[in-house]
Amino acid sequence: MLQYLDFEKTIAELEGKATELKALAGADAEMDIEAEVGQLSDKAQKHLSDLYAKLTPWQKCQVARHPNRPHTVDYVSALIDDFTPLMGDRGFAEDSAIIGGIGRFEDRSVMVLGHEKGADTAERLKRNFGMSRPEGYRKAVRLMDMADRFGIPVLTFIDTPGAFPGKGAEERGQAEAIARSTEKCLEIGVPIISTVIGEGGSGGAIALATANRVLMLEHAIYSVISPEGCASILWKSQDKAKDAAAALRLTAQDLLSLAVVDAIVPEPTGGAHRDPMSTFNGLRKKIAEMLEIFDGMSPDAIKAERRGKFLAMGRTGLD
Repeated sequence: MLQYLDFEKTIAELEGKATELKALAGADAEMDIEAEVGQLSDKAQKHLSDLYAKLTPWQKCQVARHPNRPHTVDYVSALIDDFTPLMGDRGFAEDSAIIGGIGRFEDRSVMVLGHEKGADTAERLKRNFGMSRPEGYRKAVRLMDMADRFGIPVLTFIDTPGAFPGKGAEERGQAEAIARSTEKCLEIGVPIISTVIGEGGSGGAIALATANRVLMLEHAIYSVISPEGCASILWKSQDKAKDAAAALRLTAQDLLSLAVVDAIVPEPTGGAHRDPMSTFNGLRKKIAEMLEIFDGMSPDAIKAERRGKFLAMGRTGLD
């Protein structure tokens, strides 16, 4: 069942009325309300189009976190054939907040890594709401090493509020694990294509997104800290999260203008959760396009291209 966000109240009412009329018509074959249902549906679609054409940064945060939004497991199921999960960091444990494995994308072998939040309460608890512990990043390093050894591209899907800040995670070297994963992204000689599909939060995101090409879905967000965390630090209150969201420049449109990401993948009107298949198909085309850029490129050239991309960020032209 589709869940509506707070700012979608008018759309919820219009679509609800249309659904009620359809139910009445189904119960009484003599009722002719097709025209009225059509008017309500058209009005709801217009409201939806107008609303999503001018979302505020805070509203985009809400869309990026929508409970019905497709997760990494959905993208893997739709885009990757013959996916074989690979688990564990060979040091401590398996971390279900990051899934990884090998499969085929458009008839080429790929290594897949991605944050997974979970679809229901039980799974969210199992996957720690997509917040990885150190063993998750160490698993990512292991699988990136494997990809490099066999010369296969790496596809990553980013959707996390950030790395898990718990006591056990810190004791096991959370910061070091994130740094090692980021370092490994820069070291391997195969292309990495990352896509921010929901939230891209802090070092937990960059550990899998230090890529040759970083894509963002149209209503995804990507920032150094969550708006709530930023508001708590700067204003000592999460009530200022809306202001923080605007100041962080965390939307796909802002980040493309800043050259932090390389391309925006359009979403259906109303967000990816309203038409997941359309989103999958659009992302499939964009990933294939990005991978083709690196066909025939040497490992050293791929590494140099990736390093140059990140070294260039923030340069003003004066140095």
